[in-house]
Amino acid sequence: MFAPMQASFAAALLDAGKPVPEGVTSHTGNQPVRRFAVYRNNVVASLVKALGVRFPATSRIVGEEFFNAMARVFITAHPPCSPLLMTYGNDFPDFIELFEPAGELPYLADVARLEAARTRAYHAAEAEPVEPNQLQTIAPEALGGMRFVLHPSAEVVRSRHPIVTIWAMNAGEAELGPIENWRPEDALVARPRLEVEVRGLPAGGAAFLAALIAGNTLAQAVEVAAKEDADFDLAANLAGLIGAGLVTGFSTEPQKD
Repeated sequence: MFAPMQASFAAALLDAGKPVPEGVTSHTGNQPVRRFAVYRNNVVASLVKALGVRFPATSRIVGEEFFNAMARVFITAHPPCSPLLMTYGNDFPDFIELFEPAGELPYLADVARLEAARTRAYHAAEAEPVEPNQLQTIAPEALGGMRFVLHPSAEVVRSRHPIVTIWAMNAGEAELGPIENWRPEDALVARPRLEVEVRGLPAGGAAFLAALIAGNTLAQAVEVAAKEDADFDLAANLAGLIGAGLVTGFSTEPQKD
């Protein structure tokens, strides 16, 4: 019986154009218009702050004033669905992509996607990587049929823009400056140890990793990567994956006649 009241309250809480919901009264018996406005402002301000904490590089790129205004529009259209604010904003990058005032920055949504992936990686489950010498026991003829289990935090973010460089410059990881070689960059976001890491992927690396994450065999993943980039280097990509501690398990398929 409280559902309609709760829905009305939630809608009014995030939309300043709506009146104080029915049933909300003060100790005087009157509708607390000013108090509700203050409460509404505090709730929205808290959500804006939560987005700013999760997307600091995005905020730095556009400036705090623009970011806060954009966040307020997002909050009205996409209220939280969970009490866990650490997960709020997963759909913020998609919103940015369609947010017309940000249209002059076509890379902004992908930078936000990278930042959203960082939060997910931070809160992902723990997993122990396999030791490199475990892989040395695999017979060469069985390599193609291997399937890898990657760390739960591993996520690939692809972009037509140099998002790894842009993110690093606006996250304090690199010095701000002009980007002379403006080219697509793909990112691997993961937390194999204590800290979340962002790595730029080499040619074909994103397609290779995405195929492995999807459960394809090593041979299938190599085929996908080679179709995308003829210069795909399996040895370098595989060594980087294992060396980063992102392989947490593997299995082999029997050789077919």
